[in-house]
Amino acid sequence: MLVPFCTILSSLPKIILPYYSFKTSVMKTIIILLLYVVILILSLLSNKCFAQLNNNLEEAKKAIAESNAIYFQAFEKGDSSIFINRYAKDCCIMLPNAPAMCGESGALEFFRIAYYKIGLRNGKFITTNVYGDGNEFVTEEGTWQSFDANNNMFDNGKFLVLWKKTANGWKMFRDSFSSDHSN
Repeated sequence: MLVPFCTILSSLPKIILPYYSFKTSVMKTIIILLLYVVILILSLLSNKCFAQLNNNLEEAKKAIAESNAIYFQAFEKGDSSIFINRYAKDCCIMLPNAPAMCGESGALEFFRIAYYKIGLRNGKFITTNVYGDGNEFVTEEGTWQSFDANNNMFDNGKFLVLWKKTANGWKMFRDSFSSDHSN
């Protein structure tokens, strides 16, 4: 009796292994298919997310272009309210070699200096790039030109503006610039 029992035990792996191997193969196939499905779903979701981010950034770029088109009308018309409305309530204008001018009062002070002391009457912004995802903040990089009452360019330089999405749309939050000319 011992021999048949040993024979059965020795033949057991031959009976179980093919079943186990088949089962393992099916499980591996199922796992691989599930992984493909998960990857496909994540890919579709990420494409949707990237499309949304791209839409947000395009919306921000459009708002920046519209704001920049209006900006220098403030100096053409001598209307500080147009200028102040380009900025967030908690803005800071960071001039070179001077303390930052913050808030609406700082924006008004900057306008008065530029208009009355410097003689700024027109200008031009050339946006070279906008960085960010367009959700809360984006950064605009570019160059600027300033013109006097006779439409002569008297200064030019570069700028970085951190834009903030507010309840009133995209507004300049931090405005930093410098001239390409020494005094």
